[in-house]
Amino acid sequence: MTAEGEDPQAVRAVLETLIRRFFAAVSFESGQRPTYEVLHELFIEDGKLIKAGGARPEITTVQHFIEPRQRSVDSGELSAFHESETAEITEVFGDVAHRFSIYTKHGVLGGTPFTGRGMISTQFVRTPEGWKLISMAWDDERTGLTIPDRYR
Repeated sequence: MTAEGEDPQAVRAVLETLIRRFFAAVSFESGQRPTYEVLHELFIEDGKLIKAGGARPEITTVQHFIEPRQRSVDSGELSAFHESETAEITEVFGDVAHRFSIYTKHGVLGGTPFTGRGMISTQFVRTPEGWKLISMAWDDERTGLTIPDRYR
């Protein structure tokens, strides 16, 4: 449910654009560089990125998310990476929204190609500057954890 008189499709389009910009900022082909700086524009000032699936979740600010990835790119360890959304369920209520996305990823780390997929939970809020990401939390598929059919 969007704010009174607001076009729900217009809100969904804005949220879609934010997600696409996120994936574009973290993705790059061999010989190119990611545009991680864009992430600061997409998130609220103290936004969080949370990688689940380990013994403890890795909870970072946008800057702390960028720094190790940028070092990995600068050193040549991460030489290509592509991540994209393949399906989603988005819900909006007034000035808050949530998107549950399936993503796929592939790249080259340490000279070794890798692939994977999983789910991302993204929260949004409408600010005076427009819609922004509050947080993203994700987990990769692995043995014993597969994406439920209802999200495909």
